[in-house]
Amino acid sequence: MKYDLLIKNGKVVFRNEVKKADIAVRDGKIATISEQINETADQIFDASGQYVMPGMIDTHVHICEPGRTEWEGFETGTKALAAGGTTTYVEMPLNALPATTTKEALDLKLAAAAGKNYIDYALYGGLVPGNLEHLQELSDAGVVAYKCFMATCGSEIPGDFKNVDDYTLYKGMKKIAELGHVLSIHAENAEITDGLAREMIKQGRLKPADYVESRPVFTEVEAIKRALLLAKETGCKLHFVHISSTAGVEEIMKARNEGQDVTLESCPHYFTITLDQFEEIGALAKCSPPIRDKVEQEKLWKALEQGKIDMLTSDHSPCPPELKDDKINNIFDAWGGITGCQNNVDLMFDEAVKKRKFPITEFVRMIATKPAERFNLRMKGEIAIAKDADMILIDPNHSYTVKADNLYYRHKHSPYINRKINCRVTKTFVRGQLVFDLNKGIVGKPLGKFIQPLKISDREVVQS
Repeated sequence: MKYDLLIKNGKVVFRNEVKKADIAVRDGKIATISEQINETADQIFDASGQYVMPGMIDTHVHICEPGRTEWEGFETGTKALAAGGTTTYVEMPLNALPATTTKEALDLKLAAAAGKNYIDYALYGGLVPGNLEHLQELSDAGVVAYKCFMATCGSEIPGDFKNVDDYTLYKGMKKIAELGHVLSIHAENAEITDGLAREMIKQGRLKPADYVESRPVFTEVEAIKRALLLAKETGCKLHFVHISSTAGVEEIMKARNEGQDVTLESCPHYFTITLDQFEEIGALAKCSPPIRDKVEQEKLWKALEQGKIDMLTSDHSPCPPELKDDKINNIFDAWGGITGCQNNVDLMFDEAVKKRKFPITEFVRMIATKPAERFNLRMKGEIAIAKDADMILIDPNHSYTVKADNLYYRHKHSPYINRKINCRVTKTFVRGQLVFDLNKGIVGKPLGKFIQPLKISDREVVQS
């Protein structure tokens, strides 16, 4: 029996164990897993000394096409994702123009994405003031979830994303609960953070530490608590994005223990960059919620080690270099997003698995299995028979230093440049097709497909 692809001799990371095995692929699916497979294949790769893991599912990526393609487009963004070990991503409803808050805008995005993605992709719909009547049509069109901002966002440009008021949040939760979807929330108190920022600027306090002080932990916690209360009233399933504090984590854990359907994510930058480093790096490390100090970071690591963080995402939020320029003297004027999706897997594998002895099976749960389950991407997220053959090879002994020339982003800036990472993704496969090879770079043409969540009837078939 001949296969399309055979990966041999790797240390395969399954749901609950790691063991040496061969993996055979046919028609984009994992067909056979065995201690030794002797049949032939069109392509055979020797993974000796490397881990074979399911590709990352990054559920928090901002691709700015259409409308702001000069910031980051599907082609450059997905090359970076593939090189970093991501095989599927979920694209946020901002920062493209128009934002994905209507069926018409979603159709524009799908048209822009066609034939440009090197990996598979799913889409969020947005919840913003004035689009409650569009939530149903977005669901019918195949979004996997909805996203809203409780923090101030957007611009005065027509079609740009806007943060919700409490009425929209409440009514939106009621409708999203009816649709059976998850609402992902950027949780920060807009009025307090905006007011504190104005105070800082008026006082001439324009440094990274001043920006962090304008967005204190309690503003994240307050917004989390408010959202959880509204979700309890409406029965809406929640997912909190880029949580930066252990106080926020604990509020979410408390609600979960009391029966609410809620999950959370955090991002590599909260675990690998401290406030002191933010002040050294400058605007490239600005994000919201902001980078915290070393004490808060260590507490967040403890929460991760205790299994309280469901998933890791990049919150890849690129922009042109002039919006991150070192010459910007006012940190409040710099773009508040980090370009980082190419270093999701290797950076956190190094920091968590290698340095802190975090179980590799739990690492895979956070980057692949749990995201697939939460967002109903059920053919992905796990190395198992009949699943999509989305796999990566990672060499735990290959150290390298991040350099701008090796980045695939449209604009080659990142807070991780010149950082040494003590492992490396060497190959990325999407449905059994090689899309990235460390020695060859990006391989082939874009093959990514638009992935829609499984409907209830589909899930019953898969589980039967």
